[in-house]
Amino acid sequence: MAPKRQSWGLGSHCNEGIEFSLISKGKLGFEVGDQSWLLHSGHLTITRPWQYHRVGNPEVDGGVFHWLILDVGVRRPNQEWRWPEWLLWSKADRERLSVLLRHNEHPVWRANPGIIRVFRRIQSALQLEDAEQVVARLKLHVNELLIEVLELLGDKQIALDESLVSSQHTVRVFLQGLAERLDQNWTLDSMAEACGLGRTQFARYCQEITGMAPIEYLSHLRLETAAKLLHHHPNRPITEIAFNCGFSSSQYFANRFRAHKGCTPREYRKEQHQLAV
Repeated sequence: MAPKRQSWGLGSHCNEGIEFSLISKGKLGFEVGDQSWLLHSGHLTITRPWQYHRVGNPEVDGGVFHWLILDVGVRRPNQEWRWPEWLLWSKADRERLSVLLRHNEHPVWRANPGIIRVFRRIQSALQLEDAEQVVARLKLHVNELLIEVLELLGDKQIALDESLVSSQHTVRVFLQGLAERLDQNWTLDSMAEACGLGRTQFARYCQEITGMAPIEYLSHLRLETAAKLLHHHPNRPITEIAFNCGFSSSQYFANRFRAHKGCTPREYRKEQHQLAV
């Protein structure tokens, strides 16, 4: 709960599970990928573990925002979901909800009254002093929440897309999120492993999606991201930008940047500043 507008927002991130969130009071800016919404009371959001999202526009407004993250044992679209053993509902319902959430990635919905009631019960359960009672009630209310979500999505005419669980989509999701992790020491092997694929299959999908080989695309993305940072953050040290974008030294970065843009990072920054004046 935020009684008034805050001086912070939650930047682009993923969760290690499905996140179900509800705003029950006030308003809140929300982004998934390149789409944005202004959420109001009664809006429900559902994000999968691979969906990068932001909370705040860019700061968090005053209001009440509930969230719950449920780990289903996956980090990428082409993995089979493993629901917790303490779920009480039928196998058919679990499979149906899995399909509705895996074959559709729309993140924002209007909550039904049942979902709003369940989030209030979860909030009340968290106020209990007995830890065992908290755990027991949370398990009960999460079961209720998932049943309500199943009913909500089941009543909609949702266009399901089986390609969202394909290996190609998994590579596309990985590449879309790569800009958030450029500082990691990526290799062809580690990128393929992150997608659960072999080198050859990963490279083929990368070529189909980007028109480039994996290492070529990684280098291109690092340099273009560095160029944006040089332009939008004129006071940030060039060495810091180089390291944040995955370059091992400022000299190596300067050489690669010159080959890519035809000028040094410092010259590029100066040129962009002059164009903006």
